[in-house]
Amino acid sequence: MIPDFNDYVKTRIDKLERLKELGKNPYGNQVKRDLCLAEFRAKHARLFEGGERDESAIFSVVGRVRLLRVMGKAAFATIEDQSGSLQLFLSLEAIGERYNEIKKLLDVGDIAQASGYGFVTKTGELSVHAKSIEILTKSIRPLPEKFHGVQDVELRSRRRYLDLIMNAETRERFMLRAKIVSKIRAFFESRGFVEAETPMLHPIPGGANAKPFVTRHNALGVDRYLRVAPELYLKRLIVGGFEAIFELNRCFRNEGMDSTHNPEFTTIEFYWAYHTYDDLIKLTETLFDELSCALNIREITFKGRAISLKTPFARYGYDEALVKIGGVAPADLNDINALSAAARANGIEVKQTQSLGAIKAELFDALVEEKLIEPTFIVDFPVAISPLARRNDQNPEIADRFELFIGGYEIANGFSELNDPIDQYERFKAQAAAKEAGDEEGMYMDEDYVTALSYGMPPTAGEGIGIDRLVMILLGFDAIREALLFPAMKPEQKEDK
Repeated sequence: MIPDFNDYVKTRIDKLERLKELGKNPYGNQVKRDLCLAEFRAKHARLFEGGERDESAIFSVVGRVRLLRVMGKAAFATIEDQSGSLQLFLSLEAIGERYNEIKKLLDVGDIAQASGYGFVTKTGELSVHAKSIEILTKSIRPLPEKFHGVQDVELRSRRRYLDLIMNAETRERFMLRAKIVSKIRAFFESRGFVEAETPMLHPIPGGANAKPFVTRHNALGVDRYLRVAPELYLKRLIVGGFEAIFELNRCFRNEGMDSTHNPEFTTIEFYWAYHTYDDLIKLTETLFDELSCALNIREITFKGRAISLKTPFARYGYDEALVKIGGVAPADLNDINALSAAARANGIEVKQTQSLGAIKAELFDALVEEKLIEPTFIVDFPVAISPLARRNDQNPEIADRFELFIGGYEIANGFSELNDPIDQYERFKAQAAAKEAGDEEGMYMDEDYVTALSYGMPPTAGEGIGIDRLVMILLGFDAIREALLFPAMKPEQKEDK
């Protein structure tokens, strides 16, 4: 028995059985569609200009029934497909005895096929004067009458299929997301970047400080980790001779969920040999220029604030931002005891094992990040929190790294890549020691990656952009769930019966 069986469902199942008795398959596969509904409208636009209708011009259309009004010997139904909606006029005179069966068996939610000619009703609505109609798919569960306009994010996220059926705005949103992804892919392909595909099951989780999901590879008899980032595999390809590569990828991090974090998410990572992180900053601004143009979005509204996407974006050094935006005393920046005291004064727990850079990161998260509303690049990160980034030539305590923030959230992370195998090995050792000391997000030692670097990786810059957050920001949603077709959800609690 289907879930939540009730009298409404029973009534529709009875109609389904009646269709079978009439020799009609309620889940048939023989479909004839001449035009989508938008094409039908375009083809008959002349009718609104007083053109003559051609009753011999019969076209077949299909769609889900969204409205149904039965008036004895005639009925009006509104059907909807991906391209839009259209009204059907059904009548005993045009359809014959089949009309009497259809009016008893057709329900809102059914998917129907109708054939007929176009005409404009007395109320000025383009409609299909149906000569025939068939139920292609019987909906045995009624659509929720009040679903349209529901603002409950959890309800819409949990039953996205209903959200998509009932709200054209939701469909348009995800069509726009697809356009954003397509434009990003085209942007990199047009500049000579090659799209790569790297493993999603890793023997060692790497490429980011993150807690991984663990699974079991039965054939090999070993544990594997769902990818936290494709970075180390993509850089192996740079070692191998690719000079400009990217991957639009799914990543998985076994961490908390909130308005900007989903454990399964989409990013693009790209690596560019013979370029620096300054080149990436310029490339990122160009990407935003082209996206803004393609989407016709020069200014966005996020959490009630207007944000301009005009480039160039603002830029602050990491320490500069801590002082000017976070209010940290300049004298405290290089004194671990003073900085620890400043962190504790702001309610941050400081562990004895934390480095100066790690404490700066805690203060940055607490005092700076949420204030970066306008698009802002933060550059020159502490090396201690940048285990894969190249040291700055003038100051070895900072990395040639940046992050882009918009609306108070990190959108992109990029840096000139560390290609010194000895330095990389020592940093992996430090990360592994931190993990041993209890840091769940510390990186593992990846000896094969160090071996790859030992063969020589050219000077390279690499960057990752969070697609889900980017869509969330561009479309003005407060929660990342709104940018995901199927976000992670807690199991639904059902009452015991």
